[in-house]
Amino acid sequence: MHDAKSIGLEKESLRVLSSALERMEKEFTALPATEPHLDVQAVTRVLTDVAERLGDNYPYFHPLYAGQMLKPPHPIARLAYALALWINPNNHALDGGRASSHMEKEAVATIARMIGWTTHLGHLTSGGTMANLEALWVAGQLHPGATILASEQAHYTHGRISGVLGLPFEAIRCDRFGCLDRDALKTRLDRGGVGAVVATIGTTATGSVDPLPALLDLREQYGFRLHADAAYGGYFGLVDNLAGSTRRAYDRLSEVDSLVIDSHKHGLQPYGCGCVLFRDPTVGRFYKHDSPYTYFSSAELHLGEISLECSRAGAAAVALWATMQLLPLAKGGEFAKGLATGRRAALELHEQLRADERFVPGFVPELDIVVWMVRAPRISEASERARQLFAEAARRQLHLALAELPVEFFHLEGTNIQRDAERVTCLRSVLMKPEHEAWLDRIWSILDAATDAVLTAS
Repeated sequence: MHDAKSIGLEKESLRVLSSALERMEKEFTALPATEPHLDVQAVTRVLTDVAERLGDNYPYFHPLYAGQMLKPPHPIARLAYALALWINPNNHALDGGRASSHMEKEAVATIARMIGWTTHLGHLTSGGTMANLEALWVAGQLHPGATILASEQAHYTHGRISGVLGLPFEAIRCDRFGCLDRDALKTRLDRGGVGAVVATIGTTATGSVDPLPALLDLREQYGFRLHADAAYGGYFGLVDNLAGSTRRAYDRLSEVDSLVIDSHKHGLQPYGCGCVLFRDPTVGRFYKHDSPYTYFSSAELHLGEISLECSRAGAAAVALWATMQLLPLAKGGEFAKGLATGRRAALELHEQLRADERFVPGFVPELDIVVWMVRAPRISEASERARQLFAEAARRQLHLALAELPVEFFHLEGTNIQRDAERVTCLRSVLMKPEHEAWLDRIWSILDAATDAVLTAS
């Protein structure tokens, strides 16, 4: 039986939190004393029940969880978030979160500088969906009633958001690498009526990066607004091991009109931390509103005046700010090295799959997501085998993910696989934890044994 420390539930930080809490309490010694009450016995009973219930989860924190894009927050983020909860600031207005609002502005400015912007308008959101909604809302204000375009592999939220905003939406086909097809986009642009194009910088299915230089050229010709959904891949501009075409996309990211990044993905944050940024600060005019009550404590701009959301967790800003103090967003820094490690692991796993005749891998990963088919006589059988392998690997404590993708994403020439379906259920692994590279041999060993078991049974 492994103890909790050996399987990855770090607890040393609890002592650090207790010390920091005592230090924060000293900041309020001018206040009259109060007597907080806690029914320790009742709280212990309920929290023990909570701990037992939470055991009914996949082990997202462990390196053998290599399925969906679920990454545990860094201990500094967890600690800073918890510390802030003793105050529970609200970053809608400075009255509700004075220190945390300043931390948010500093954190957002740091992300903007990573993109290459010294001037910007932006703020944190409850996640990538809300951040994308604000970006497309601004696009709709600038081009009322015009169509939003995104690739077939863009996140499904763009179609939903467009519906919420009352804007037409169309999906543009992808090339065989999961990227927005430039020629198909141009054909649609020739018909007119397009207000904004979404460039996905790291799709959530395969990690594909849309050809941003080509999209920027088309923007010059057609005048649409270009929004970058970098919710998943936004931080990868910091790493030094990207492929040439991917690198070129990141090198021109500062030229888009708006950008979204999810810090609760690769940014090491708890859930509830997205960010939306606009290159032109004057779009803030669309947020102007008259409140039935006024905040009088400061003449400074309230974050609620540039956000569609009202109440927002100040603790999220505190956690993000603290994390970037410990792990600066610098090329070659510790944070960037962690991202590069995940990409190396993905490339290595892809090569292992390519060399094994039992599998048909997808295209070479651009970021840290790997997809592959299980070889079978027909596509429909390959889908069934993928589902069986998913379950068998989980029984052996290796947790992967399933994805349904176009058959064109896989190199089937010379495989003699009958194409009796246009889409295939395949396996997908997101190697986003820095530990994944060191655990890759263990992951492969389990995958190897699980595959043998499935194919023998078949």
